[in-house]
Amino acid sequence: MRTDADSMVSVIVPIYNAEQYLVECLESILAQSHRALEVLCINDGSTDGSPDILERFAARDERIHVISKENGGYGAACNLGIDKARGEWISIVEPDDWIEPDMYADMLAFASRFDEQIDIVKTPWFNVQDWDDPEKQYSTESPLARRIKTSTHPFVLADEPILITLHPSIWSALYRRGFLNECSIRFPEYSGAGWADNPFLVETFCQAKAIIYLDQPYYQYRADLPGSTLNHGSVEAIRRPFDRWCDMTDIMERLAVTDGGIWDAHYMRAFAYAEGAIHDDGWDNPVVQEGMKRMFSRMDAQRVFACPAISPRRRELFAKVMDLPIEDFKTPNRTRYLLGEAWGLFRSEGIGGIIGRLRTGRERRKEMTDE
Repeated sequence: MRTDADSMVSVIVPIYNAEQYLVECLESILAQSHRALEVLCINDGSTDGSPDILERFAARDERIHVISKENGGYGAACNLGIDKARGEWISIVEPDDWIEPDMYADMLAFASRFDEQIDIVKTPWFNVQDWDDPEKQYSTESPLARRIKTSTHPFVLADEPILITLHPSIWSALYRRGFLNECSIRFPEYSGAGWADNPFLVETFCQAKAIIYLDQPYYQYRADLPGSTLNHGSVEAIRRPFDRWCDMTDIMERLAVTDGGIWDAHYMRAFAYAEGAIHDDGWDNPVVQEGMKRMFSRMDAQRVFACPAISPRRRELFAKVMDLPIEDFKTPNRTRYLLGEAWGLFRSEGIGGIIGRLRTGRERRKEMTDE
């Protein structure tokens, strides 16, 4: 009988100038009903009051371990935590988020039901909206909720490629530390936040031989505020989504991924990044144009035009950027795909979620046609 329910979890908290929300984050970790924790607080060169908060918590609870280093970015901080970790499982909690009290107890109890050695335990999450105003703040379930059934047996990514289509929510999961070490999986060490979670997401899910999914959200993620990503102030920031998609493509090619469903899911993320860049920085921005060209050039055009998940609008965008003839491409099974997506969205977000997605889609299409 497996003993995962009693296992130690190494909780890695990468911290850079997070004093506003750090207390709430750490309190939620210490309040876990699963007590076998070590909390590795990686102070990544903070210049605000974060170090003082960490020292107070370390004095209060011996499970808190503060490790201070020069600023090196999110990926380097997480890697140091993984290297220092002693627990059987790794969890990553970002310092401006918080977790529900039974998160680790429930996930570990779930893992203990299976005879197989599990590599990843995955759950959906909550998106915290309007968090800049406590009186208006509220949480909604992520789009992943109710899109996958709670596992009755372990699976691999090819069985549920949607796991790399949606937000790279690496923090709503547990990773077996032995799995990360056996497969030499670490974060790329970009400067700043750097979207290091994107390559880590693909690397872990593509290499995992035993994934289980528990369809219950526990992690409270502060989502981007409306308008907060508009008009990036640097070329590097505008290029970032395109760079990260290409980095993920490099990983998939290195791992010799051949499954068509995984590649389709990866392509869907590319179009989401392209539309996000157009929305944030404008269709006419030359950095956006260059990024889309570079990203789309790494795609198989036949796969783009045949994938039922890729809408006619997105195929038209692809053809326009790649200077291909714009035709009325007939995609097999498109209607069936849309009905499945609508049903999944309804179960996850209700009729209000469907209306909101339609409204957002209309706004983004207008942005692309008005340019």
